[in-house]
Amino acid sequence: MHVIDSHTGGEPTRVILDGGPDLGAGPLAERARRLATDHRTFCRAVVGEPRGQVAMVCALLIEPVDPDCVTGVIYFDAGAVLGMCGHGTIGLAATLVHMGRIGPGRHRIETPVGVVGIDIHDANTVTVTNVESRRLRAGVSVEVPGLGTITGDIAFGGNGFFLVDPSPIPVNAANIRALADATIAVRAALAAEGIGCGDCPVDHVIFYGPPETPEGHSRNFVLCPDDAYDRSPCGTGSSARLACLASDGKLAEGEEILQESVIGSTYRLSWRKGPTGGVIPSITGQAFVMAESRLLFPPEDPFRAGIAP
Repeated sequence: MHVIDSHTGGEPTRVILDGGPDLGAGPLAERARRLATDHRTFCRAVVGEPRGQVAMVCALLIEPVDPDCVTGVIYFDAGAVLGMCGHGTIGLAATLVHMGRIGPGRHRIETPVGVVGIDIHDANTVTVTNVESRRLRAGVSVEVPGLGTITGDIAFGGNGFFLVDPSPIPVNAANIRALADATIAVRAALAAEGIGCGDCPVDHVIFYGPPETPEGHSRNFVLCPDDAYDRSPCGTGSSARLACLASDGKLAEGEEILQESVIGSTYRLSWRKGPTGGVIPSITGQAFVMAESRLLFPPEDPFRAGIAP
């Protein structure tokens, strides 16, 4: 299996160029459902240990339905098949540039939740124009053991999010373990009360705190479906954040902010009005290709299918 690995703000992406399962034809959303239901062993073998690493997201390249798109892609991590992935799209774009498949300028990529745009500024710097994002519910409170009442917003940015501002725990690298435990508990409490995000689950939780740089807007901690934290500021989470800030009148259309991650990597964010009342997010970040390799799956390997959690 031919793969290329990159990282976006410290968050790894593995682009799968060949060797993936046959998902048939039809809309990408349907092919993503087939991947999620019929090929979990494949996903675990590629993204999980010993071949993968904690926090890795895989990008499976497939034929797009839209002929104007340079590729179709389905993203997945160790916990779920994803609707979209912002850092993964930046990583995929840098990988396609590395391969010589695209160059500077604007291109389109098809995902299970719709077509997204990418603007290639240089070999590493990419702006993603995400699908329309929106806040679905404001001021949702949930009782969380050990934390008490936690209140946040439910929003869609390509995936389902619960956004908490301010965080009950200081958002800094020294508190990563405590932040992970707290966000896992919040997500479990939301699931126990049946609180979702329309047609998709709330499988991501974000805590916000003050920035650590003068130019930063805020610093976030993002819990992903596989219980790992996002090393980048999270592209789909930033999209959900933009929808909330816009709804509250806290960020004007076209105004740009700098979002910090818990480890200090950054995205530049802005938004414009969407056609159905949401926002069209713009996320600019950098990705760097780290490795190109072929994964082997010998039948005698006892961990050929990865290490089960």
